Amino acid sequence: MNPRNLRLVLEYDGTRYAGWQLQKNAPTVQGVLEECLARLLDQPVRVTGASRTDSGVHALGQVANFHTSSRLKPAQIRRGLNALLPADVAVQEAAEADPDFDARRQAKGKVYAYRILNREAPSAFEHAYAWHLRERLDVEKMARAGQAFLGRHDFSAFRASSCQAKNPVRLVRRVEVSEPEEGRIVIEIEATAFLQHMVRTMVGTLVEIGQGKRPVTAVADLLQSGDRTLAGPTAPAQGLYLVRIFYGEAR
Repeated sequence: MNPRNLRLVLEYDGTRYAGWQLQKNAPTVQGVLEECLARLLDQPVRVTGASRTDSGVHALGQVANFHTSSRLKPAQIRRGLNALLPADVAVQEAAEADPDFDARRQAKGKVYAYRILNREAPSAFEHAYAWHLRERLDVEKMARAGQAFLGRHDFSAFRASSCQAKNPVRLVRRVEVSEPEEGRIVIEIEATAFLQHMVRTMVGTLVEIGQGKRPVTAVADLLQSGDRTLAGPTAPAQGLYLVRIFYGEAR
């Protein structure tokens, strides 16, 4: 029997994990997922994730795939995994995939959202799920500034110094800054792909614009500079969410 290829859609609270990718001496989402799959299917399994989220980053729509010779139906795999996984990781969907489907290599686009709690008092419940900033931010200025990210640019100024991507050019399709309710700001960014810490550095720079520390026109100059030391800080991991992965379907 030829191995089947299964596609999963997961959400997880990244607070206690050292990111998605396997590490020898630290808990990771990939690690706990592979461990539970091995128990459920009674065979070793290697999982491929669409996005290698960093430590503390959350996901609402991570996509992964794995090959197995098990005859369990997708619905049985979903139910079985959710019975075995810890409460901070949940499989939302399980489905048969084409034999050559690869969650990482075939991704055509990704959406990340960043949450900011913008009020004087911190939250006892949201400290691990948003960046708390007491100083009032100018959301309108942040939204205007974010439009300069749109299009294809060299994002060298907005990536980690440890980023190993050979090509720093990325295509950003959408940047939206909104305040759906008072004191709660959401920055949503869609691109074909992202560099390490790219979203968090973009957010850190937009926050400084919202604080009045930089002009609204700063983004264009930073993109042209290619100098990470000139851009804003890397926003904390806990406010970042992987929202969705695109595979050629309508966006």
